[in-house]
Amino acid sequence: MNFFDTLREMLVILFAMAMGFLAHRLGYFNAETDQRLSKVILNLTMPAMIVAAVITGDTLPELREVLAVLEVAAVFYLLEMIFALIAPRFLGGTSGQRGVWRFGLVFGNIAFIGYPVATALFGSGALFYAVILAMPFNLLSYTLGPLMLAGAKRFRWRQLVTPCTVAAVLGLFFALTRFRPPAIVGECLAFVGDVTVPLSLLVVGSLLAGLPVGQVFKSPRLWCLSLLRLLVLPVLLFAILQLLGTEPMLLGIAVIEMAMPVAINGSMLSLEYGGDTETMAQATLLTTAVSIVTIPLIASLLL
Repeated sequence: MNFFDTLREMLVILFAMAMGFLAHRLGYFNAETDQRLSKVILNLTMPAMIVAAVITGDTLPELREVLAVLEVAAVFYLLEMIFALIAPRFLGGTSGQRGVWRFGLVFGNIAFIGYPVATALFGSGALFYAVILAMPFNLLSYTLGPLMLAGAKRFRWRQLVTPCTVAAVLGLFFALTRFRPPAIVGECLAFVGDVTVPLSLLVVGSLLAGLPVGQVFKSPRLWCLSLLRLLVLPVLLFAILQLLGTEPMLLGIAVIEMAMPVAINGSMLSLEYGGDTETMAQATLLTTAVSIVTIPLIASLLL
């Protein structure tokens, strides 16, 4: 995949967000609609997508390959966590904004954008590795994510048990045990889960319709977050994995996933748990817009 092929993938993502923006402006979506749709996504369609991604493939890699991906995932998320601990102190802002900085540095859009880009760059065999790499994301973003965004005062232990975390544990179980449910189960889950990506993009676009979008591109803090998320983290991960002697295809998949913009589910979680939804949506917009250039750039350097 060359620069312009990757660029085309990113324009499709932005088009879906633009449709959500338009739907809000036309009165089809409003704040209540966004809230209700976010509940549908987090509790129904996204859990279905998480499990389906693991159990619908034609073949499963050997256990040693799964463990190798999980080892890379440990480096992947440890690097992000280190940045999330340090960078918000320098970026500043309100406590809600610092929560957005932490979330944005740890959780990139490795599923909604990462899956199709990884598959296009490295072939259909890359999807399973991308799914395994995303499993800690599925577990952490729905447990640590609300804590980062809303703070300890809004955190409740029952938040650790959600449909998405249960789905992530199930997916990991299926991957490690190589147990495959009947094919019809995967087909049903995939059918429902397939609406997650476009529906989430529509909701984010609707959220942005009520914000002063022009101010997004004038915020130095948001630009700093974008630089760290889209360029600094993937370049550092590339250097670390090279030193560790990681197999080239796995290295490439991990680096391209690290180069993803801020995860879309941050806006859903902010709506659900009371985070800074405005800043979260702005961070999602800016990093997604900038990634139109940075993801093809990283991809062209890898291949």
